[in-house]
Amino acid sequence: MQNQVKQQMVVEERELRPLNGLPFLVLNTIAMLLAIAAIVLFFVSAGLTISVMMLVIAIIYLFIIGPIIYYGIKILQPNEAMVFTFFGKYHGTLKGPGIFFMAFWHSGYAPVVKEPTSAEVAQPKADDSWEAYFPGKKISLKTKTINNNKQKVNDLIGNPIIIDTMVVWRIIDTTKAMFNVENYLEYLSVQCDVALRNIVSLYPYDAPSDTDSMSLRGNSHEIAEALKAEIQIAANIAGLEIVDARITNLSYAPEIASAMLQRQQASAVVDAKHTIVEGAVDIVEMALRRLNANDIVRLDEERKAAMVSNLLVVLCGNKDAQPIVNSGSLY
Repeated sequence: MQNQVKQQMVVEERELRPLNGLPFLVLNTIAMLLAIAAIVLFFVSAGLTISVMMLVIAIIYLFIIGPIIYYGIKILQPNEAMVFTFFGKYHGTLKGPGIFFMAFWHSGYAPVVKEPTSAEVAQPKADDSWEAYFPGKKISLKTKTINNNKQKVNDLIGNPIIIDTMVVWRIIDTTKAMFNVENYLEYLSVQCDVALRNIVSLYPYDAPSDTDSMSLRGNSHEIAEALKAEIQIAANIAGLEIVDARITNLSYAPEIASAMLQRQQASAVVDAKHTIVEGAVDIVEMALRRLNANDIVRLDEERKAAMVSNLLVVLCGNKDAQPIVNSGSLY
């Protein structure tokens, strides 16, 4: 497998330093205007001013040479690039904003992308770039995001969960993106799904509060970093850099959501009762100690037991206690 990966990476990116295209644009425009003027003048003067040879040269330049020169003029915006091939062999990559001139025999190489459906053309997704559908010859080097559909994945203990991710990425090596994979956008989407399933299967959805084990819900930042590293390993083949990866949706699957909610509620009630009882015992202990220290009242064991019982009922009860005045004695 490693040998196959190395064979795919033999094409190294080479940045081109072409000629400035502005002089070619200006001079070619002037030359084509002169060719048009020569043709008009020939027919107006009936060939008296312009010879037939000059007419032929003007026609050739206007319909053949001029368009070829225009074809060689390339205009790039910031964070755009073009990959050029020379008779099927990689020639170089043009980067940086500006206007450039390339010889007509160097053809731009465009990635293979999916064709949009009629619904996608009518209402494209907010996170989709039209470059993904109609790239032409230019490649965008801008930072982009990809949001895959929500997936049902089993966590470490087998619970089905619904999870969704957002991945921020950009192209850093145009040759790998163009020649190592068929469609870098589709390739990245598949690798995001695979990496997500691999990472989710290593951790439970939730972990007990008294343990230090990692969970999807409690360690979202660490899980996101692990997901980013997992995707980056596969993205290196396509010349992509994973800038960030985040979990945007995390929940139990509908078939177990109700049972897990009851479990969480029961766990919360138990934790709350545990805290209340601990606090009540501390209060009762403090009350007995203060009564004995200040010699306010002397209580035998039976009276202490009765007072402890009453205090625990008052402190641990779910409702407000109703006082009862005892006018007699305990005996």
